[in-house]
Amino acid sequence: MSIHEPLLDPAFFPLTPDRWKDFEALFGSRGACGGCWCMWWRLSRSEFMLSKGEKNRIAMKRLVDSGEVPGILAYDGSRAVGWCAVAPRESYGLLERSRILSRVDDQPVWSISCFFVAKTCRHCGLTVRLLHAAVDHVRTRGGKIVEGYPTESKPGRQADAFVYTGLASAFRKAGFIEVLRRSETRPIMRFHLD
Repeated sequence: MSIHEPLLDPAFFPLTPDRWKDFEALFGSRGACGGCWCMWWRLSRSEFMLSKGEKNRIAMKRLVDSGEVPGILAYDGSRAVGWCAVAPRESYGLLERSRILSRVDDQPVWSISCFFVAKTCRHCGLTVRLLHAAVDHVRTRGGKIVEGYPTESKPGRQADAFVYTGLASAFRKAGFIEVLRRSETRPIMRFHLD
């Protein structure tokens, strides 16, 4: 594992149409991971498999162009280096159909569903800072509860591709509290805004 220097002063901005090119550059030709373009939670599994790659990119672009803000970008200078997907839970159809991650209660929540960080900025605490930025974003939208579905790390380092929902340790550092666990490795964690 290479050691990365912490980012001194990252800036955080919602993904809006004027920042689309930065999002594309961060995700690269592979669409972050296997043509996902952060559409995994928004589609049924069959729809996702049929849309991998360019169709997912177009779907995300359409979403952004519609005025919906699907998440937060982290910048190091003028370059986007990190992404955190955050939206009202009902935006994520796959999450709504999940048995393990089904709703805790009937409270309205905003869900943090995914992260993507540039290789050069991994392992330097950017995920925790993205979590703080996502909470701030939800606060400006009037949300009261932010929920996440991280992976509980196992002994040894997990491949980055398998922790796209974040690590529970990062959520704890950002002030999230575990509220339910239906699976050994998948806690449901919440941050309550005042």
